Amino acid sequence: MKQKLFLIAVLLSAYSQLIAQGVNPKLLLYNVNVISVFDGSIRKNVAIMMEGGEILTIEKYETLRKKFANSRTIDGKNKFVIPGLWDMHIHLEGVDLVPDNKALLPVFIAYGITTVRDCASDLGEQVLKWRNQINHDSLVGPTIFTAGKKLEGRNSIWKGDLEIATEVELNQMLDMLDKYQVDFVKITENTLSGDLFLKSVQAAKARCYRVSGHVPYDLTITELVAAGFSSIEHASYMLRLDADEEEVKQSVLSGKLTKGEAGQKYAKNFDQARAIVAYEKLGQKGLFVCPTLIGSRQLAFLDENDHQKDDFLKYLTQRFTANYAWRINRMAHDTDEQKQQRKDSYDLVKKQLPYLQKAGIKIIAGSDAAALNTYVYPAESLIDELMIFKEAGLTPLEILQAATINGASYFGKLDKMASVEEGKVADLVLLDKNPLEDIGAIRSIFAVIRKGRYYDRVTLDGMLKQAQHTKVSLDLERK
Repeated sequence: MKQKLFLIAVLLSAYSQLIAQGVNPKLLLYNVNVISVFDGSIRKNVAIMMEGGEILTIEKYETLRKKFANSRTIDGKNKFVIPGLWDMHIHLEGVDLVPDNKALLPVFIAYGITTVRDCASDLGEQVLKWRNQINHDSLVGPTIFTAGKKLEGRNSIWKGDLEIATEVELNQMLDMLDKYQVDFVKITENTLSGDLFLKSVQAAKARCYRVSGHVPYDLTITELVAAGFSSIEHASYMLRLDADEEEVKQSVLSGKLTKGEAGQKYAKNFDQARAIVAYEKLGQKGLFVCPTLIGSRQLAFLDENDHQKDDFLKYLTQRFTANYAWRINRMAHDTDEQKQQRKDSYDLVKKQLPYLQKAGIKIIAGSDAAALNTYVYPAESLIDELMIFKEAGLTPLEILQAATINGASYFGKLDKMASVEEGKVADLVLLDKNPLEDIGAIRSIFAVIRKGRYYDRVTLDGMLKQAQHTKVSLDLERK
């Protein structure tokens, strides 16, 4: 026991020293195999020179060690180097979960996730502070792109929304988002009318924002994309494209169909051929889709899987996981038919990924990890999501692209981020195995480099131990 406590103390000390470090030094990483996420080519046995959080050059070690003789030098031990992963859909949420969420930020780094897209929550202002602290190296965590708070209608079920009922209120809320300096605008449809939803997309686009969100039943995907919708969150919405969306929309507006009935209409007798034609048209428009399949899988198979002993729970406080109950309770009395419908829907959506990929729609990998999303764990769930992509039939390279360059392309940051090239941010992951042979290799992390700072395995383990320690401490404080 004493030896275990001593080891934890050493790991936590290493982690604390990491946080205390100042400006990133010159770092020369050699004996590595650099994977191009653009074409899958590999530059074998090369060295990467980094300074100030940026990749300066990639050449043979013999050349660079003479040119940068005073640099810190690390042997990469013939590992495979990929860009840091991007989780393009998370929620840092819960006004009563501020320390809980903050403790999980380094966990993303330990999982090789160096960038996240926070898709709005009641914790919006706090997330903006964390974003800025991370950007100024005063907090350890992934680069955060955030929507802050999302647009919704009056009396939304979601906490912390910017609720609007008129165009005047819409512009007032967009003014607020301008002051927040958010990275994109998120819009959902719980109580927001289709008419004002569409105007929100147009107004946000007019202010040069990327616009993301759900798809209301009283709008069509086609008109949303034409209005400036950049990405659709949750690939389940794409199943609507097998039917005449305009006809269903008009039936909802006229009262012939309720929204629930419209959903059932879309779910029946899926026409794959018609959907593929629609995908191809949207692919030409530059649409991004974030599938978020892991959440659907967790709920669809909730009756078969016991999550009580999931290893990741050791990082999550009791207050955090208490939020899982609302979905569990809501599904407690579902019939066998309803349970099977969820499984069938999950399988059908998963089946669409190769079709979306082939149509030119850019898939961005995102987990939808959040306290309110049952058993969708921060960091861990992105890796699970990528394994689902594999099951769906995407190639390892396509999966890597979905979790790296596609995210950077979404934000117009591809010239500075998400690939291992000169002039790019030095966010890198060293893997023991080649992910192009098996994407499961992304679990075999040897080290992570975050903005040019080297996190060895001991330090990464220290970060995880710190998260576990914080969970225990918070639980004890709250008893």
